[in-house]
Amino acid sequence: MRQERIIQASLFDIFARHDMGRELQAMSQWLDEHHELLSLVASDLLRQGLRDTGRQGLPAEAVLRCALLKQHRQLSYEELAFHLEDSASFRAFARLPLSACPKKSVLHKTVSAIRAETWERINRALLHSAKQEKVESGTVVRLDSTVCKALMHEPSDSSLLWDSVRVMVRLLEQASALPGGEAVPWRNHRRLAKKRALAIRYARGKASKTKLYRELIAATEATVTSLRRAARQLPLGIEVDLWRAEVEHYLPLIERVIDQSKRRVLAGEAVPAAEKVVSLFEPHADIIVKGGRDVQYGHKLNLTTGKSGLILDVVVEAGNPADAERFLPMLERHVELYGAAPRQTATDGGYASRDNLTKGKAMGVSDVAFHKKRGLAIEDMVKSRWVYRKLRNFRAGIEAGISCLKRAYGLARCTWRGLSHFKAYVWASVVAYNVALFSGLRST
Repeated sequence: MRQERIIQASLFDIFARHDMGRELQAMSQWLDEHHELLSLVASDLLRQGLRDTGRQGLPAEAVLRCALLKQHRQLSYEELAFHLEDSASFRAFARLPLSACPKKSVLHKTVSAIRAETWERINRALLHSAKQEKVESGTVVRLDSTVCKALMHEPSDSSLLWDSVRVMVRLLEQASALPGGEAVPWRNHRRLAKKRALAIRYARGKASKTKLYRELIAATEATVTSLRRAARQLPLGIEVDLWRAEVEHYLPLIERVIDQSKRRVLAGEAVPAAEKVVSLFEPHADIIVKGGRDVQYGHKLNLTTGKSGLILDVVVEAGNPADAERFLPMLERHVELYGAAPRQTATDGGYASRDNLTKGKAMGVSDVAFHKKRGLAIEDMVKSRWVYRKLRNFRAGIEAGISCLKRAYGLARCTWRGLSHFKAYVWASVVAYNVALFSGLRST
């Protein structure tokens, strides 16, 4: 995979004399200073079998810069392709040859190939630069959690059953077009399932809804039977094997949807959140309840930031762990990153506990300030009340950083599918935010 510079920056880097152009130029300068990062991106592209030339490929440097542009300006692949062709500043930042105009399909294949681990290593390189230039030392940190939503609709038992039927009907239609598939009998329940799902939405009364649910579940189970029959009867072949792999992916999820619908609607059982499927297309999504009322579907994130505002670390959590359970693991990750515990930490009240305070102090943290005391004495947490007020005010700054990440860098909702791409999307947003912020801080 080619990693060298495509064109000479001194001759062809034409950035607009606008604030956005100057910002892109400052970001480009830092990237120019760290060519070793290109080998990480090149390895990911090779792992996906992507080339660096031709219609289906881009050089590693262009891929990394296009990915940062996409997250930094919150562009779709279609919009990114347009701006790369239309804007001199965007082309200069992306290091694209004058003849190259990548299409959205090429941008999608190459940008999405960069793994979360690669983005994390890029972020660590940036934090090393920040430490060397004395922009961020990592001695005073703040922690908070937020939620990044997955790319899915609001789930309900009826909508999940309807999704199951239409996915299975699509697979059965594909089976009919395969060799030997025309001889497999099946009945299309898609129209019935759609009507029952809509009727459930507007039905009143438990008895009426239960009757509709029984009919919808029966249609779903009948379609499952037809799909299993088709999977057994189709002859062997490459196309059939690919089709069966998709069937094997969806069938266990659909069976779980049927089971949870029967338990919740017909049996009146409260199904634990850990056992629920909330999406056939994003099955990795967790049910996150914040504040006792607001329910979101995606993944909980724990973030650490420093005095500079740079995001020092982010963890995409599995499930919905309590903040108090994640305080010490986040400190341990900070020790791994910086080689020592921070001198001071400030967190939300959800992280507070006597055990976290004791173990945090034992790790070498001098002042541990929880926003809500939770029965802890201020004198036990910090040296003085003045220090506590300072750290509590400092903690509030992370809210602005999270808000900026969500509004301007797309962290409110992941637009990529799959858990691995979800993690890569989160880290890409963090790196784009950090590169822009660090470039501004070092130029002031």
